[in-house]
Amino acid sequence: MVSKETAMLAAAAAVLLGFSFVLSLASCAWARRWPFAYFGEFVGVVRGRWIAVPQSGGFAFWLAALAVFSSAALVGVFGRAMLPGVIARYVDGVWYRSGEMGSILGLATLTLPAGYVIDIFELGWRPRLAFQILAATALAACGTRVTLFWPFTHPVAGGLVTILWVVVLMNAFAFLDNLDGLAAGVGVIASLLFAATQAQVGSLFAPAALVVVAGGLAGLFPYNRYPAKMSLGTGGSWLVGFLLGALTVAGTYYRYGVRESRNSVLSPLLVMAVPLYESAAVLLFWLGERDQWFPGNPRFFSYRLGAVGLSPSQSVWLLLLVSLGAGLGALLLRRLDAFGTVVLLGQTACLIGVAAIIEISAIRRKRVR
Repeated sequence: MVSKETAMLAAAAAVLLGFSFVLSLASCAWARRWPFAYFGEFVGVVRGRWIAVPQSGGFAFWLAALAVFSSAALVGVFGRAMLPGVIARYVDGVWYRSGEMGSILGLATLTLPAGYVIDIFELGWRPRLAFQILAATALAACGTRVTLFWPFTHPVAGGLVTILWVVVLMNAFAFLDNLDGLAAGVGVIASLLFAATQAQVGSLFAPAALVVVAGGLAGLFPYNRYPAKMSLGTGGSWLVGFLLGALTVAGTYYRYGVRESRNSVLSPLLVMAVPLYESAAVLLFWLGERDQWFPGNPRFFSYRLGAVGLSPSQSVWLLLLVSLGAGLGALLLRRLDAFGTVVLLGQTACLIGVAAIIEISAIRRKRVR
């Protein structure tokens, strides 16, 4: 039976999700009319026609998310007396970690203008990677870093893993944004699954922020799906990747003293299976052929799946279903022993393998032609 406290917390999460969704919808509708919406525009082909797609999607999403975070902060300061007792008692804990959230939001905000500069001047992979490493290093230096089990308990080890994780996700979502709606869709799925897996062990700080991210990306999705009316752009995709990377590190997947499996720390690998697979595939193709790394790369999902006959919309829904199927297993990890965890990881590998087989057949077909 669901307790009253659990029901109240779930209702609060639903309010955050809905508020973020509505604000994001409104922000996207407004952002399309901004004078600078086409500054650094992305030009693509939709139904045989060349069209200009504004890259203001990242700004629209971020404005909505910041509005929700700011509103929540104001309610915590001035409206605490109006909150239900079950919710009000968690306010002090939120304020205790407000400095950490401030550093995450501040660094995440910097990714937007940096991405625009990258797009406008068409900079190569070196300055892109340098900025990503700098942002991830700053995050770890501010105290948001992975906490590892023995024998990898040293803060430096946790910091290095944090930097690697955040950099990988920033690149992964930049790759996913090559296919209309994919980055936003995967972001929604990942945010909700991460929030659920962390809430299972009693973590509320990061899950609340992840719910806001999910609502904002859900509001963006109608404008970002094929044929896209707005693009995340490099800045927007970096923003999503950085936020998810930082909030997964800031959250908790296992609590000492609880009789549950430590295997729950593997949840991020399951939830992020599709982004990690895409990153690995593009990297391997690039190392093997040294073709272009960024927009226009013929090794991105949009090209690989298109070559097998799937439409952009079909490709997105295929990958979203794979992402959801792989990520749902994360909800079970804390209850599984070693054998069950291996089985679950094997199931995820099979799902990713299905997508890989489809893509390999497309590549071989293209070579035959």
